[in-house]
Amino acid sequence: MKAKLLVFPTVLLLASAAWAQGNQAQVSPRAEERIQKEVRHQLLLLPYLTVFDNLAYKVEGYKVTLLGQVTQPVLKSDAENAVKHIEGVEQVDNQIEVLPTSPMDDGLRRRLYAAIYGYPGFEKYAMPVVKPIRIIVKNGHVTLEGVVDSEADKNVAGLRASGVPGIFSVTNSLQVVK
Repeated sequence: MKAKLLVFPTVLLLASAAWAQGNQAQVSPRAEERIQKEVRHQLLLLPYLTVFDNLAYKVEGYKVTLLGQVTQPVLKSDAENAVKHIEGVEQVDNQIEVLPTSPMDDGLRRRLYAAIYGYPGFEKYAMPVVKPIRIIVKNGHVTLEGVVDSEADKNVAGLRASGVPGIFSVTNSLQVVK
């Protein structure tokens, strides 16, 4: 009799795990969309998020993968904690990279900000609290992330960044929003 009681809970646990795996793939599009909106909202509310940080995410069912680069380690952990507490999120895979501390990179960030957001044609991008052009600097290498209104703005931002002295390379990953 005891052997049957020990086997039954194991079978029940295995059946529950199989049921959960089968149902995880069947997340309704509406639920996934709600999770995506809430993740975006929570990430935008992070207090230490600056123009020098790039946060991205991927939602697959009830799993959220955090991606990007940040200048402060606290931002990586804050992002994970904010997303963990969203209703419906069961798993968070935090792949955010913390950029190395470097006075040289900090100087480049300031000069890049002035070159891009100080350009007369780019006042519209400097207006919002959350800047649409993200400036990521790692060991003298620059990546521009985010969105702009036109291909011309994308090219100008890349040229402005390339003109800053002390930069080894510029990768222009800006997306044009129609």
